[in-house]
Amino acid sequence: MDWQRKGKEMKHQLVVYLVSLAAFLGPFTQTIYTPILPEVREAFATSSFWINLTISIFTFFLAMMQIVYGPLTDRKGRRTVLLGGIGIYIAASLGCFFSTSIYALLFFRALQAVGIAAGSVVAATVIGDLFTGKERGRAMGTFQMMVSLGPVVGPIVGGFLAEHFPFRTVFLALVAVGGLVGAGNFLLLKETKPETAVSSPFRLSDFASVLRRRAGSSIVLLGFVQYYSLYNFLVFLPSILTDRYGLSAQEKGTVYLAMSSMIVIGSFLGGRLQGRFPERRILLATSYLTVLSIFFFLIAAQRSLSLLVLAIALFGLFLGLSLPVQTTVLTNVFQANRSTAIGVYNFFRYMGMAFGPMIGSALFAVGGYHLVYGMDDLLFFACALLLTVRAARTRRQSAV
Repeated sequence: MDWQRKGKEMKHQLVVYLVSLAAFLGPFTQTIYTPILPEVREAFATSSFWINLTISIFTFFLAMMQIVYGPLTDRKGRRTVLLGGIGIYIAASLGCFFSTSIYALLFFRALQAVGIAAGSVVAATVIGDLFTGKERGRAMGTFQMMVSLGPVVGPIVGGFLAEHFPFRTVFLALVAVGGLVGAGNFLLLKETKPETAVSSPFRLSDFASVLRRRAGSSIVLLGFVQYYSLYNFLVFLPSILTDRYGLSAQEKGTVYLAMSSMIVIGSFLGGRLQGRFPERRILLATSYLTVLSIFFFLIAAQRSLSLLVLAIALFGLFLGLSLPVQTTVLTNVFQANRSTAIGVYNFFRYMGMAFGPMIGSALFAVGGYHLVYGMDDLLFFACALLLTVRAARTRRQSAV
C-alpha cells in the first residue's frame, strides 16, 4: 500500500502546482500587459489616463472580488468556483483581443480580474484542505513562490511577445495559458471542501468574525503593511535610480529583479522553515528584520548602488519568508471558513497596494523619498510591536 500513499502524495503535489498556477495568473496578467502600453495607447488613439486606467481597474476588481470569492468558495466548493473563474478569465482575455475601443478594453480588463481573482482564494484554501502540519507549510511555500513569479515572468514574456508579434498576441497568450491551467484543474482537481465547512447563507458578519480573532486581524494588518511598503518601492525607487545613478530602463529592471527574485526564494524557504520554527516566531523575526532592511535602505540609497541593491534584496527576502507563514496560520485557525479568511486577507493586501503609492505620493511631495520610506519603516515597526504584544498575551493566556 506504500505505492498508493506515494501516488496520492504525488497527485496532491501536482494539484498544488495547478491551483498555484491559477493564482499566478493574477499578477502575471497584470505585468505581461505593461510592456505593450505604448502600443495600446497608439492603437486606440487615447490618452495616458485611459491607458493607466486599464491597469488600475484590473487591480480594483482583483481586490474587490476577494471578498466575494471567499464566502462563495466556502459555500459552493473549491472546484466549481475556480473553474468558473478561469472560464470567465479566458472569455475576457479573448474579449481584450477583439476589443476595438478603449471602453471595450476597460470592460474586458475588469472582467479578466473578476475571473482570475478566484485563483488566489481557491489555491490557498485547497492547500489548507489537502495538507496538515509541516506538509501544509511546504505547500504554502510552493504556492507563494508561484504567485511571486508572476511579476517576475510577466514583463519578460510581454516584452518578448511585443518585440516579435503584434501587441494583441499578448491577449491570445493569456487565452492559451488560461486554457491550459483550466484544463489541468478540470482533469485533476477534485472537490476538497470538508463536510465541516460553512454551508449556511452568507452574512456580512462573516468578515467581521475573521477580524475579531486576534490571529486574523494580526495577519491582515501585516499583509496590508507589507504590500503598502512593497508598492512604495515599486513606484518611487525608479526616481532614485534615475536621479542619483542615471540608470537606463533595462538597468533599472535588473535592480528590480534582485528584489523580485529574493521574494520568490524567500517564499520557497519560508515554507520549509515552518516545520522547524513556530509560525509566530517566524512572523516576528521577519517583521523586525524588514524594519532593519528599510532602515538600511534609507542609509544606503544615496551612498552606493551596490548597498541599495543589497537593501532591497533583503527586503524582498524577508517579505518572501513571511508570506507562506501567513496563509498557513489563516488556514490553521479558520478551518470552517478558510476561503473567507483568505479572501479578507487578500483584499487588505490589495488595498495596501493601492494606498501605498497614493499616500506615498503625498509624502514624497512634502519630504521626498526619505519621508516616504521613513514612514514605511515607522509603520512596519509599529506593526511589529503590536504583533509582539499580541504574541505575549497569547502566551500568557495559554499558560493560564
